Amino acid sequence: MSKGLEEAAVAEARRLAADADRVIVKAGTNSLTDADSNLDDEKLDKLVDDIEDLLSRGKQVILVSSGAVGAGMGRIAQGSETLEETQALSTVGQSTLMHRYTESFARYDRTVAQLLLTQHDLENPERFTNFRNTVETLLDWGVVPIINENDAVATEELRIGDNDMLSAAATMGVDADLLVTLTDVGGVYTGNPKEDPDAERIEAVGRNYDTVQDIISESTTDGFGGIQTKVEGARDVSEHGVPAVIAKSTEPDVLEQIATAKPVGTIFVPINGVSDD
Repeated sequence: MSKGLEEAAVAEARRLAADADRVIVKAGTNSLTDADSNLDDEKLDKLVDDIEDLLSRGKQVILVSSGAVGAGMGRIAQGSETLEETQALSTVGQSTLMHRYTESFARYDRTVAQLLLTQHDLENPERFTNFRNTVETLLDWGVVPIINENDAVATEELRIGDNDMLSAAATMGVDADLLVTLTDVGGVYTGNPKEDPDAERIEAVGRNYDTVQDIISESTTDGFGGIQTKVEGARDVSEHGVPAVIAKSTEPDVLEQIATAKPVGTIFVPINGVSDD
């Protein structure tokens, strides 16, 4: 593929992302909490402000939100050394998380709804149909669905990247037109940007996916390893013909930039059945 065609494909992916009618936004724990694991009001309000920009454009938005375990740790002086402690912390933090979302979206007269899922809910046809029907009804009502892993009962899913794959599965399952994964780094880089000042942002991922995977595999140090599942989730979505963007949650007007086809973060170009060879 010539450079010109590659640029055209990236531009088309940005146009598809900008024109998306139904968007899934995934926000990670670091995008919602401070250094002490407390919910950060400023970060959460910014996320809601960014989502409101999409809603005001007439788009439907489904939010996949991490942060329950972190919020729980911020509420009580208790660590998460065991699975049982982590699950219990999630039950403390989930109510706090939803309370803050309710307050923040209320600034725009928006109503939110909570959906807690496990992998079983996505794999069982009957349960998934119920989930999809509920989401469709909420969107018809103008309610913002907020999805999280059901940490209190999940076991295998309680590890880094659970909501990354959940958001990808939900994107494909409810026929969303775009997946945006917000994180604490500005996209996918040639190295760990937190440790390597020479690391460069990769503007787009498509036919270069294998190369990007190799880079990520060599860069999975502390604080950057979570990018692996974000990349995998974005790739899964792009293979179903849907664009995906990984971007920094603190980027000013990050969702507006995507909605106006600006080059923010790293965009995953839809494959549409075309071989990467």
